[in-house]
Amino acid sequence: MRIIISPAKKMKVDMDLDYNNLPQFINEAEVLLAYLKELSYEQAKSIWCCNDKIATLNYQRIQRMDLYSSLTPAILSYEGIQYKYMAPGVFETKEFAYIEKHLRIISGFYGMLRPLDGVVPYRLEMQAKLNGGNLDSLYDYWNRKMAEQLFSESNCIVNLASKEYSKCISKYLRDDVPFITCVFGEIIGGKVVEKGTQVKMARGEMVRFMAEKYIDDVKDIKSFRRLDYVFSEELSDEDTYVFIKSDENKKYTPLV
Repeated sequence: MRIIISPAKKMKVDMDLDYNNLPQFINEAEVLLAYLKELSYEQAKSIWCCNDKIATLNYQRIQRMDLYSSLTPAILSYEGIQYKYMAPGVFETKEFAYIEKHLRIISGFYGMLRPLDGVVPYRLEMQAKLNGGNLDSLYDYWNRKMAEQLFSESNCIVNLASKEYSKCISKYLRDDVPFITCVFGEIIGGKVVEKGTQVKMARGEMVRFMAEKYIDDVKDIKSFRRLDYVFSEELSDEDTYVFIKSDENKKYTPLV
């Protein structure tokens, strides 16, 4: 089993824990870095779609970026909501061992990362338009490389990534590889509604739950009961596990 998650835009350097390996797709990342270093400030800012403060920080990062020094384990580098609720900074050895084996981070810059791969801070979202010929679309650039690597590792995928990132895998699914997407929502007007911040919180909590319980059978994640979420057998199927806020976990009546 492998779990896929999205990266976060905000990153930090934390070298208190040693990294295990360089990213598997470091050569592809080098190509992207070479392209980014050729951009003017305005060109880079247009790709990042951010304000001047963030653009200046990341443009300076690009100019001095070295993919082989001052590396931080990927799981400790990202600072988004999902990672806050996962709280890898307080993982014990057995939990780090679990996520290193089972967890994969989908990245626009690095491709697919193992949690303890060494990375540097970067900014490059998967859906960014690079306008660089063969590098126009990161989806085209990465193509099926990540999916093939993932399928070579496992015959079951738990999807905790956003659609922006999960499509790098789902587009290339094989019939013999179950791809189970977890949905975290509440029932509003007879429909399951996902709310962005709460979904990110729940995804992080799910990774923590799986690591703490050392879950190896995907069906065991149905026992997840954190942040008031409860698995709904009624709303789920073999490809989608739906978790509903417990105070909203009433009989589902679809709108006619």
